[in-house]
Amino acid sequence: MKHSLLSLACGLGMAASSVIAHAGEVEVLHWWTSGGEAKSVQLLKDTIEAQGNQWKDFAIAGGGGESAMTVLKTRAVSGNPPSAAQIKGDDIQEWGRLGFLADLNNVAEQDHWQQFLPKVAQQIIMHEDDYVAVPVNIHRVNWLWANPKVFAEVGVAIPVTLDDFFAAAEKIKQAGYIPLAHGGGQPWQNVTLFEAVALAVLGPEDYQKAFVELDMSILNSPKMVEVFTQFRRMKEYVDPKYRGNSWNTATAMVSNGEAAMQIMGDWAKGEFAADGKVAGQDYICVAAPGTHGQFTYNIDSFAFFKLSDEENRKAQEDLARAILDEGFQTSFNLNKGSIPIRMDMALDSFDQCAKDSMATFKDTAENGGLVPSVSQGLATTSYVQAAIFDVVSNFFNAKTADPKQAAHRLARAVKAAM
Repeated sequence: MKHSLLSLACGLGMAASSVIAHAGEVEVLHWWTSGGEAKSVQLLKDTIEAQGNQWKDFAIAGGGGESAMTVLKTRAVSGNPPSAAQIKGDDIQEWGRLGFLADLNNVAEQDHWQQFLPKVAQQIIMHEDDYVAVPVNIHRVNWLWANPKVFAEVGVAIPVTLDDFFAAAEKIKQAGYIPLAHGGGQPWQNVTLFEAVALAVLGPEDYQKAFVELDMSILNSPKMVEVFTQFRRMKEYVDPKYRGNSWNTATAMVSNGEAAMQIMGDWAKGEFAADGKVAGQDYICVAAPGTHGQFTYNIDSFAFFKLSDEENRKAQEDLARAILDEGFQTSFNLNKGSIPIRMDMALDSFDQCAKDSMATFKDTAENGGLVPSVSQGLATTSYVQAAIFDVVSNFFNAKTADPKQAAHRLARAVKAAM
């Protein structure tokens, strides 16, 4: 990924057409600190500085963003919010209801956001009738990443169904490899695996009922018992030291051939790229077992906070425009592993994983199969998400666990958090 600042600026019509007379400061809170993510943040920083504005980085490590949200609440309540913060899903609506978020309607109207943003993204970034956030990208969460050399050596095919997965994983384990790389250092990583299994077992309709509509008849059902049963089976094939791994450590295990597979969002591709690996040769991307033709989405967004300084408010608008510029969208998403949030862009410079991702996103958005990620905070409120995190992680980490009891606990925990 060799994009110079000069070529990036040339791709930004707004930034390159003229030198902006005003100069403000843009402070951005985010939790993108791993290799591929850090490159993406640097691109955003370079873009802002090319506009003549100052970038103030406000990075809080932690892939799920829990620590970042704690810091943000303290800053906002004290009257000193950042210009923008990485916030997702229902949490954007909560900040909007509290009156903290700025109105971006003028930028949205001038730049015709409605013409190229997908409906699901517009629903996320609008509070009532106001644009209060800017979407950056679309991640597909239900990916299976595989090391083709390991599969070739063991002599098994990359799995398509859950049954395929367990059959292949057993042979891979017997051959001395770790079948499934997994980072269990944080609950969201366990839930990423859980929601992939849930989508395979439940299908998109019941997944939506369970985790978006919070339908107790699905949450506390034989189907959910089966989800926990299959999820528990996954543990037999992960590294015994999984609880000490981060998600990108697990990705590195697949990249270096120590492990055969990982179920993780496409930000993992940014790690493969940072490691010099090539899609289709050094690693393979396919839908998580049992989820072909379905798409679990995570849309990263920056919510924009009300500011008192006029120059900084203008810099905010510059940031909003830069994020959705086609040149930036290309460069950023090539580094991040995700696909552009704009539906009107050609993907000539993207790899086959990204092209497949975009095709599946567009298809499922029209015909069904598009579901929000629980692990990434798109499906429900942070309160319900936390309840799911607790139940799922405690179940996965326990030495012995009863799937039927876990389904009961999940239903009770969600109901209490509603």
